[in-house]
Amino acid sequence: MGNKVKLRVFLDRLRLGFAVSVAKGVTFIVRSLGLGAASVLPGSIARRIQPRLLELLSQQVKNGVILIAGTNGKTTTALLLCTILQRQGYRIAHNSTGANLENGLMTALMENANLVGRLNVDYAILEVDENIVPRVLKPILPRIILCLNLFRDQLDRYGEVDSISQRWTRVISTLPLETVVIPNADDPTLSYLGQQLPQKVLFFGMSEPEQYLEAIPHAVDSIYCPRCGHSLDYQGVYLSHLGDFTCPQCGFGKSQPTLDSREWPQILVGLYNKYNTLAAVTAALELGVDVGTIQATINNFQAAFGRAEDLVIDHKRVRILLSKNPVGTNETIRVVTESDDTTTLLVLNDRTPDGTDVSWIWDVDTEKLVQRGGTVVVSGDRVYDMALRLRYSEHGADSQLKLIVEEDLRQAIAIALKHTPDDETLHILPTYSAMLEVREILTGRKIL
Repeated sequence: MGNKVKLRVFLDRLRLGFAVSVAKGVTFIVRSLGLGAASVLPGSIARRIQPRLLELLSQQVKNGVILIAGTNGKTTTALLLCTILQRQGYRIAHNSTGANLENGLMTALMENANLVGRLNVDYAILEVDENIVPRVLKPILPRIILCLNLFRDQLDRYGEVDSISQRWTRVISTLPLETVVIPNADDPTLSYLGQQLPQKVLFFGMSEPEQYLEAIPHAVDSIYCPRCGHSLDYQGVYLSHLGDFTCPQCGFGKSQPTLDSREWPQILVGLYNKYNTLAAVTAALELGVDVGTIQATINNFQAAFGRAEDLVIDHKRVRILLSKNPVGTNETIRVVTESDDTTTLLVLNDRTPDGTDVSWIWDVDTEKLVQRGGTVVVSGDRVYDMALRLRYSEHGADSQLKLIVEEDLRQAIAIALKHTPDDETLHILPTYSAMLEVREILTGRKIL
């Protein structure tokens, strides 16, 4: 190693240590003053001091970094895999707050580093926003990439799912051949992505036709062949465009999942959590985790905040189901309508974390919620947009729905709880920023 190289390495380490020390100081100040979780700001400041921060920290993870990308399910899948590996005795770095842009990834890694920038963990599990995947793959060089699904999400920020998939393919294909890619076989764009890669590819997916939906829902994004553009023939769909499919034009079809979905129980409620379970299990088995450890973790798993999280408030059961895009909301509505509970609270915000374009609510099958009747309370920044969507859903329906519109979120929660019988559960379906507000109200103090 030449003197210039040695000097560059020394300066990189020196700058890294200084960056981490400053970040830890910022974290201490922010948390001490009660200004927030400090999940993003430390990374934003530290990267200005050491631009190669993400790369230098990722290189120190002993057994490699696991990236989890997709539109829905990242936080739950990451928490499940993290819990499995911790039960196996591994030390894990994890962006558990859900801060999944570059600054959040850096902050999570620095949280586990000492004051001179030394990282002592076995694995790093990082959930990553689907739009930044191409930017972080090269500096991180992950050991495993989990590709959960691709749906339309924030219409003001992201393009079509096909363009995102193409960007993923271009970058992933240039990674080392040792990289393991685990895509969703039931998602046509991701199934095709996996078939194009030179790396080792393991697929996860469903093999339970009895779980098919009665029809393809409105909120579908990718029912055309990613190879030739022809309409796909679906034997059945599990949710949105995820299902069993073939292309009658070119022969493209669903990839074969590595695991039989029937052999594995799922975490939490909702079919979408079966996908989260299968993704995490596939990764855990690839890492050599004991089957007994995996099964025990699934059986005792606790939800991440706001993701099928159960609370007891004023002696009433409350379940928070994050609902931030058409597919996710359709699935949470399915959970509600399959229950015997009669009270639901919908909270629609249009802030930056949610996406400022709320036109996606017109792709949600709110008709199913209206048809079952009961009490629906609506609130949030765009409360009247949500109320209007529900009113249109009543057209031509013989519904006994009681719709309550309340601008003030605290009051809306109180009203919803009041209308919830003691032996039932109040289901709250909020967008992301609304979910944080709901949790702050519910867990801060009693509201009645």
